[in-house]
Amino acid sequence: MANEEEAGTDTQAGSTGERADSAPRSGALEAAGPVPVVVVGVDGSEASSKALAWAAEEASLRGATLRIVQAWFEPAGAYPTYMPAESFEKAPLDARKSLEEQVSRVLPSDPGVRVEQVVGEGPPAEVILSKAEDATLVVVGSRGRGGFAGLLLGSTSGEVAHRAHCPVTIVRP
Repeated sequence: MANEEEAGTDTQAGSTGERADSAPRSGALEAAGPVPVVVVGVDGSEASSKALAWAAEEASLRGATLRIVQAWFEPAGAYPTYMPAESFEKAPLDARKSLEEQVSRVLPSDPGVRVEQVVGEGPPAEVILSKAEDATLVVVGSRGRGGFAGLLLGSTSGEVAHRAHCPVTIVRP
């Protein structure tokens, strides 16, 4: 998984752009060990918006950081003709914009938890799992933007549930 774009998106809820790693933590959480992390995978779909809302509430209950992950992926051979380099350079920017729009649509301006927004390149399940290495919980929607709407479980949610090292919650729409 090459090329990640994460700069400037780790912020303490309610801050004015302060980096999350420089934000103070409460003494109770520091004494108890590292702050837990709830990871949620999003893709702009209704199911992932419900997963995001659920994950934010769960992160608040756990006193956890909420890490919101969106993947972008251009599979080899997806385009039958030549595509200019600008098209591929635009993909991570479009993913970042989609992520920010979904977060602003679903979460309040002060969600009450530390929020990290992460965009990664690669198949969605791989990106989510790579960003969940320190997670105490991973949350995904049951169906994303894939083409088989009749299935009960999407390929990404199924793969995440199968391969995650921690508990996984699959949120139905």
